[in-house]
Amino acid sequence: MHRITAKSILNKTKRRDPWFLDDYTLNPYSGCSFNCLYCYIRGSKYGINMAEKLSMKSNAVELLEKQLSLRARKKQYGIIVLSSVTDPYLQMERTELLTRQLLEVILYYRFPVHIITKSDLVTRDFDLLKRIDTEAILPEDLQSKLTHKTFVTFSFSTIDDYVARIFEPGAPSPSLRLNALAQAREQGLHSGVSLMPLLPYISDTRASLEQLFQTFQTIGANYVFPATLALYGSDPADNRALVLRAIEKHYPHLLPKYQRLFGADGHLPDYYRQAFAEKAKSLCVQYGLRDSLS
Repeated sequence: MHRITAKSILNKTKRRDPWFLDDYTLNPYSGCSFNCLYCYIRGSKYGINMAEKLSMKSNAVELLEKQLSLRARKKQYGIIVLSSVTDPYLQMERTELLTRQLLEVILYYRFPVHIITKSDLVTRDFDLLKRIDTEAILPEDLQSKLTHKTFVTFSFSTIDDYVARIFEPGAPSPSLRLNALAQAREQGLHSGVSLMPLLPYISDTRASLEQLFQTFQTIGANYVFPATLALYGSDPADNRALVLRAIEKHYPHLLPKYQRLFGADGHLPDYYRQAFAEKAKSLCVQYGLRDSLS
């Protein structure tokens, strides 16, 4: 793990994502040790040797202090998403405590926050997240739409620990994430699921989707954001090659289907995505789960 000096830590987005409502993004770490084969970052300049290029931004706290101080003085409040490029709760966070220190700065300047993670380590910081939920200031245009200022979203492509070990070999198991989601809801945090990317014929089947939504409803998730898989690139380290290699090894009967499904642009066919979107929407209604933070 390397320590680097960053020039900036807080990034202002051009527009809010309708699901994640990101006014700002904040990435304490670079690279990733969760090693998810399907990660969309693979195939970009950020995705080369992700696990070998782990680094933390050693001056992140100082930078955030300066940037949020300026934004707060100008009353430029907005939701800060941790993180957009890599997980804020990588294994090294257990000892480095960098994400926790950044949350302390965010709390001090009263900015709302949205955590997106595959890790149960976020439970360690529920004390800070609950205070942010109480004390933060929402941007004016969201004050009438949102009742919370902290959002904790757990990322899943499956809730089957066996399947996860194939496609997310370095990440905490789905079982641990489900338990963390339950704890978040028990503590009154607005918390839900980023159900992406679902794996064709593995975790996006009718039976699998029913099990997923029923599980999230039972736990008490507030929302679910479902999305399909996209495969990019032609290099051996790109997510297309990695996923197809895993399919060939563990689900050889599905390889011809995957090869037919994913065209030159890396996306599933329109008919497939439309059918999935309709099914996901009907399941949200059936199980009483929202498909937005509001």
